[in-house]
Amino acid sequence: MTFADRFTLFSMLDLAAVALILLAWVAIGWRIESATGEKQSVSKIVAQYRRDWMVQFVTRQPRIFDSAILSSLRQGASFFASATMIATGGGLALLGNTERLRGVAHDLTQTSAPELVWEVKILLVILFLANAFLKFVWSHRLFGYCAVVMASVPNDEADPTALPRAQKAGEINITAARSFNRGLRSVYFSMAALAWLVGPVSLIGATLFTFAVLWRREFASQSRSVLMQPDA
Repeated sequence: MTFADRFTLFSMLDLAAVALILLAWVAIGWRIESATGEKQSVSKIVAQYRRDWMVQFVTRQPRIFDSAILSSLRQGASFFASATMIATGGGLALLGNTERLRGVAHDLTQTSAPELVWEVKILLVILFLANAFLKFVWSHRLFGYCAVVMASVPNDEADPTALPRAQKAGEINITAARSFNRGLRSVYFSMAALAWLVGPVSLIGATLFTFAVLWRREFASQSRSVLMQPDA
């Protein structure tokens, strides 16, 4: 079977649904990370709190509280990296067992499409999961860098290198959090991609629902309202 023949196994609606989920994934990420002013996302608002955290870190004695927070952030990244690695392995195992894949597909849709169709649909999920895994691993690494920079901040707040190093730690912390959030969005969309097993209409519906959930949590959630309240 040539590439052109394989391409014809998918309808125009299938291709449109895949294009939509990829576009939605890129668009919501761009909107969350580029929003400014009163329209900024929760992620952008919390980024400023991360900078403020590092300023307070300079004068806090002892610094056990800060190390505990950073440790919990690293553990979160580690947990999701492990989870996505296991999920990716499960998807690859399913690709290697076409007999079971065909049975699952038939139970879902009662159709007898070629195995290649179902393999491509599973592959889309795996691609999102693999991207999430890479983001979580990099986030974990960056939180480690942040810990090293924090450890290099002098205990003497009068030291001229104290605040600049704390600010560096803050920016690395923000970069780590950005990578972590990108990984989470990939997990969200990998779950939406599973709907393609049912059909392109289901994939479109799941994509729009996932986009709406992410939009609400970043721009219309109660937590955002609390964060936007003035401190005084």
